[in-house]
Amino acid sequence: MFSLRLISRNFMRKSLVTPKSLEIRQFCDETPRALRSTKAKSKRQTSQYFVDQKRVRCIAGKGGDGCISFLSVYRKEFAGPDGADGGNGGHVIFEATTDIRDLHHIPPVLQAADGEKGMNKNCSGKNAQHLNVKVPLGTVIRNDLGKVVGDLDEDGSMFIAARGGAGGKGNTYFASATTQAPQIAEHGAQGEDITYKLEIKTMAEIGLIGFPNAGKSTLLNAITRAKPKVASYPFTTLKPHVGMVQYDDYEQIAIADLPGLIPGSAENKGLGIQFLKHVERCAALLFIVDASIEEPWKCYETLLEELKKFSPELLTRSRLIVANKIDLPEAKDNIEALKSHVDAPVICISAKQGINVTELLAEIRRLYDNDRELQASDSNSS
Repeated sequence: MFSLRLISRNFMRKSLVTPKSLEIRQFCDETPRALRSTKAKSKRQTSQYFVDQKRVRCIAGKGGDGCISFLSVYRKEFAGPDGADGGNGGHVIFEATTDIRDLHHIPPVLQAADGEKGMNKNCSGKNAQHLNVKVPLGTVIRNDLGKVVGDLDEDGSMFIAARGGAGGKGNTYFASATTQAPQIAEHGAQGEDITYKLEIKTMAEIGLIGFPNAGKSTLLNAITRAKPKVASYPFTTLKPHVGMVQYDDYEQIAIADLPGLIPGSAENKGLGIQFLKHVERCAALLFIVDASIEEPWKCYETLLEELKKFSPELLTRSRLIVANKIDLPEAKDNIEALKSHVDAPVICISAKQGINVTELLAEIRRLYDNDRELQASDSNSS
């Protein structure tokens, strides 16, 4: 009796409508907004870098050997050959997926299983399972000569990196009217052994572009759980970092903190092409500009010029100018001048103090939704 009362009381407590539950319902009815994860950031000082390229050796499985055997049963000692064929070796296959973001999980050597050998009584060897390796969407596969042999730009697309060897034939296969007791069988073929270089061009939906020490790492640290290095000197980011922004409708947007861009990056100065190759497939570009310096619009013009030299198609992407460090006194006089000199929308924030960060996240979601609508319309028209 006591247990029934306890259960009914707990049920009544859970069914009560509290002010907090009403607030949550009202929050869910509004436009989707970013939610900070309830899980705290790790206190470890080590950071997990984004692995954007890796050299991989792919070894396919060997085919099983054929069997030489002759059947001997009751009252029939020479029943003929019964050696079966061997199984095929497994392939090494790369498959593009949106579930992962980089290549850190891929070992330097990928080896598929071998096929089983054939057995007597016409029992064929089992074919080996293919080694299916998940890679991020937008992975480019190059051979030893640097030629692009695969471009996985669609979800679910596959590339056979190494083909498994075929299984050998048993002596049953070679039996004929003239050769009724063959004493031969085939060995299984060796699988392919090829080395590839994997590169990622699509690493995030949103890319942060800016000069060194413009506040890109601070912004990524403020809106995601990523932990890029933040310091007062330039070029603190030497490798890309990717963070995920979670919205209350369960949509996730990947934002990349890319190494700083300098004049001449299109000619491979500084980090150069190593940085610019990641911008090619970002859905939208966020230009982070330090609003506290003199004439900040010149930084934006320089960034556009470098992108144009690298690929003119990048200028057609959706872009947003983020005027950072507005908490500094020097930035107040530059904001209006910046808006009058540029041709893109400007949003003023302070990543360090958290000023207008919520408005920036809402604007990022708008750019993301617009790009998804354009992709859907293009696919329907084609």
